[in-house]
Amino acid sequence: MATIKDTPTRYGVISRVLHWGMALLFAAQFASAAARALLERENALRETLWSYHTNLGATLFVLVALRGIWGLLNIPNRPPHSGAIGTAAVAGHVAIYALMFLVPFTRLLASAGSERGFSYFGIPIFPARETEIAWMQVPANLHGEMGWLLLALIAGHIAMAVVWHGIIQKDHTLQRMTGGQ
Repeated sequence: MATIKDTPTRYGVISRVLHWGMALLFAAQFASAAARALLERENALRETLWSYHTNLGATLFVLVALRGIWGLLNIPNRPPHSGAIGTAAVAGHVAIYALMFLVPFTRLLASAGSERGFSYFGIPIFPARETEIAWMQVPANLHGEMGWLLLALIAGHIAMAVVWHGIIQKDHTLQRMTGGQ
């Protein structure tokens, strides 16, 4: 029987929908960044993928906040992490969450202080300014690098789920996140 909240044996429906839905959105986001980095200008695929990057980033920012709140509310229901591996798992998850927040935050902050402003799917969020606020632009200088670091951490997260939990420990962690038995 599917539950809304997490339990020690299975993640709830909300956690699973947020996890896998955001995984798909992050895959699309990284595809847009990779296309921009690897394909030449005036490439139709590059331009199409890049056209949704900003709105998708803002969407992910909101979802990260919701997922973080939901995760904190469910901490008592989740299996505990113990030992050095448990400590490393917690540190890895904290780093992923921090970057999932910081990567879009740095761009949104820059947009709030820019001469261009920001609209979310055509809805004005930050109006254009007459003059740019320089300090608000500085953190965005690391936006791309933090994004690629986030991708590396996500790749490590996937590897640990498949190799450590699935092959070595055989502890059914993947089944808990997919809703399987």
